[in-house]
Amino acid sequence: MSEIGEAIGTAVEGGLLARIVGGARGGHVTDKDGNPLEKGHFAEGTCLNCGTELTGAHCHACGQKAHLHRTIGAFMHDLMHGALHLDGKIWRTLPLLAFKPGQLTRRYIDGERMRFVSPMALFLFSVFLMFAVFQIVGLTAPTEIKPNVDPEKTLNMVREGASEQRERIQERLDALPADSPERAELEAKLADADEGLEGIEQVEKFTLDKSGTVNFNLTGIEALDEGLIKKWKENPSLMLYKLQASAYKFSWLLIPLSIPFVWLLFAWKRRFKAYDHAIFVTYSLAFMSLLFIALSVLATAGIGGGWVFLALLVIPPVHIYKQLRGTYELSRFSAFWRMAVLCTIIVLVVLLLFLWLLVLLGAF
Repeated sequence: MSEIGEAIGTAVEGGLLARIVGGARGGHVTDKDGNPLEKGHFAEGTCLNCGTELTGAHCHACGQKAHLHRTIGAFMHDLMHGALHLDGKIWRTLPLLAFKPGQLTRRYIDGERMRFVSPMALFLFSVFLMFAVFQIVGLTAPTEIKPNVDPEKTLNMVREGASEQRERIQERLDALPADSPERAELEAKLADADEGLEGIEQVEKFTLDKSGTVNFNLTGIEALDEGLIKKWKENPSLMLYKLQASAYKFSWLLIPLSIPFVWLLFAWKRRFKAYDHAIFVTYSLAFMSLLFIALSVLATAGIGGGWVFLALLVIPPVHIYKQLRGTYELSRFSAFWRMAVLCTIIVLVVLLLFLWLLVLLGAF
């Protein structure tokens, strides 16, 4: 947090210094080529890019905007505008995304592009913001996981404990008369103890070498056992960090992973194309990211965990239902059963595939 504060402070200082240096000359300020500047904007009569005489707001030859700015305020506006087109579009997009997602998705698919933030821009920004907020509120992978556990010692302790428990059961059983009604119960416990000892002895997935480390032979595939699984064993903290970083960098994979499954829900409806499903999925993922941001902030602010959990259970399916119904113009029943399939099966499959890809990507 201190680094963020220092960065903001440095940026402010740089902006103030730029204003002082820029205004220290007095009179008419010009650039290095002598073009006049008025309130931080060029006041040129010809295009600074191609030299064509300007007759409007843009150069008719190369398309560059006329009267370019040179102010830090305008630069910050361009920065935010370039990242998310943060102008009137965002205020038209977010309310519809939250309360009328189906209408937003259908209008964008039907061609109303300039009125709304594009789904991909909104998705990328929301994912960036989500991971930033998670970092601030502490929802990050643990960094202190101690992998240096003696597996041989642990296994011996488990075996000794199981053996002692079996001996105690055997002693109690031997002390009972042959017609005691408790013998059946103790004999069952003795059988369970024997089965547990056999299980311990038959753990062949882990083989201890001379150095006392563990060789993982879980899959029989050397590339996985000696690569991915070994890395997770040796440095779980690093692998968790890499998994989290990969989740941020490759979050866009959720879109192509989801599209085929959404297409299956409408495979017999030729009216809807893959593009429609892509817009639906991207807007939906953007909303879920923004929802997670809001709930994480509320939880950090002291809102009861039960309310946050309830919101996670209720809001996503309701939002998906409304978006399905409006985007694809479905009846209540058609939207409901598709929502149920999406929430119970498709989301789970997509998340498992995404997690598997992240694990594989983290191995290299």
